Amino acid sequence: MEVVACSMGSSSSVYSALAKTVSRPPLPHTRDSTYFPGNNLDQDLADPLELLRECREVLRNRPAQLQRTLIQTGHGDSRQTIRVMQWNVLAQALGEGMDSFVQCPVDALNWAERKYLILEEILTYRPDILCLQEVDHYFDMFQPVLASLGYQGSFCPKPWSPCLDVENNNGPDGCALFFNHKRFQSLNTTHLRLSAMMLKTNQVAIITALRCRDTGRAFCVAVTHLKARSGWEVLRSTQGSDLLRNLRNVVQRIETEEKADADVPLIVCGDFNAEPSEDVYRNFATSSLGLDSAYKHLSTDGKTEPPYTTWKIRPSGESCHTLDYVWYSHRAFDVNAVLDFPTAEQIGPNRLPSYNYPSDHLSLVCDFSFKDPTPASQ
Repeated sequence: MEVVACSMGSSSSVYSALAKTVSRPPLPHTRDSTYFPGNNLDQDLADPLELLRECREVLRNRPAQLQRTLIQTGHGDSRQTIRVMQWNVLAQALGEGMDSFVQCPVDALNWAERKYLILEEILTYRPDILCLQEVDHYFDMFQPVLASLGYQGSFCPKPWSPCLDVENNNGPDGCALFFNHKRFQSLNTTHLRLSAMMLKTNQVAIITALRCRDTGRAFCVAVTHLKARSGWEVLRSTQGSDLLRNLRNVVQRIETEEKADADVPLIVCGDFNAEPSEDVYRNFATSSLGLDSAYKHLSTDGKTEPPYTTWKIRPSGESCHTLDYVWYSHRAFDVNAVLDFPTAEQIGPNRLPSYNYPSDHLSLVCDFSFKDPTPASQ
């Protein structure tokens, strides 16, 4: 495999672009919110490199960003890549109030600087599609900043977010899905409250159908965050089955509306809160939708998930697990590249979050390209 290092850029003086962006009037604070930018795709867009420089200037007294490398897999056409980022960003209210990261200094979680760490991560890799969990600053940070960069966004909060139990919270956390409006046209967006055993749960998902403006190809992207903690494996499995059922329904509807002569493929991102040994993982891996996990491309055998996607220390001890995934329709997409993970030495003995990384989960970044279409009848 060819190894290509990501360009990191350099710091310079503070710019006012980010301050102007977040001071713009936010969207109305509704439960299910979708942002649609204007018809002019280049209208009043911020410069991502300028915002990145500003982030690094604000963070100049913190340790440097974790160095990660984009690993080329040797598959697909790299000229028409779709870059996808999956990331549980850590809700601010939970990080400061409930998650008990005993080795993380309190001031490392200060929102005034932590938001710049989050933006630095996103701006470094500049995904075309961004799937996020534990978003509790959608209206005052994520939506206005990303809209200024040309992203269209959708937010689905949890019905009973634990953030609301934290004093001085910023509202409920939930899932958010953003895509580059210049590259993709939105066809349909579905917000789900996942069910288990006929009962609605506190976990949600977003499914967005997109058309690639360059190729005309339609596909669906989904983001979810399943129930956390051990002891809830059966519930997670049932939630995953409900999501798979809804994905099939959405795909079939889009195929009918588009009069598609090929299967409408899927990319499904999420914090599944499940190791690969759990039923929910096996259900996705064996689904009739033909899904595979992109991050298996990092392994030497092409069959193994990374050793961790989250690494933290809580009062109960050290927690190092693989819980986050990017699933894709392997008959429709090639995986061109995946972003590797920092080593234990790079992360440091206090683990995550930290002064130089804002979340207890590491971001996943994948480059996809379309394969030649396969007739839907096959």
